[in-house]
Amino acid sequence: MAARGRPRTFDREQALRSAMEVFFARGFDGATLEELLAAMGGIAPPSFYSAFGSKDRLFREAVDLYYATMGGVMRAALEAPTARDGVAGLLHEAATRFCQGDGPRGCLVILGALNATRGNKEAHDYLHGLRQEGPAIIRARLARGVTDGDVPAGAPVADMASFYATVVQGLALRARDGASRQALMAVADAAMAAWDPLAGKKKVSSAKGAPRRRRS
Repeated sequence: MAARGRPRTFDREQALRSAMEVFFARGFDGATLEELLAAMGGIAPPSFYSAFGSKDRLFREAVDLYYATMGGVMRAALEAPTARDGVAGLLHEAATRFCQGDGPRGCLVILGALNATRGNKEAHDYLHGLRQEGPAIIRARLARGVTDGDVPAGAPVADMASFYATVVQGLALRARDGASRQALMAVADAAMAAWDPLAGKKKVSSAKGAPRRRRS
């Protein structure tokens, strides 16, 4: 009979969640292995390497956890009855989530490893790939809106998706810099005010008929 390995003495799921919080707060480069091991319950390096393999692999798992939880909530907001309501929900959800709680602000996927270095190339490339999914997801929702009839047939869905994905990324950076939820909500509302011009819809004047002449 083959010898059994020694059982782990830590909760892997909880350790991963703790590591995610460290990466969220400090980014890939700022999070040292020593800090990660301490946050993960003071596990020993041999146990760490046995469970996660490397800092790079731990980061990827932490990002996947973040993407599935917070990212999942934001993506779900897009599934409103209309594409416009979905994009508005996405922006408002981002403004709320990026400022939530007393912990790190912003978004791990957007801010976790912005600058490529020799030491973080794997982490940087992984986040870069995930960030490319943002415009694609929004574009797919807009395209469905065209099919459903709530987005004009000639709307430039690629340009609109790029614009709103850029707004989401900007919200993350502003949140990290300390902007309030109210300030981010105002940005989200301003971005949604651009929906009709972006989609090619003409604004209908509230005034009826020709403008009145001034009396002499």
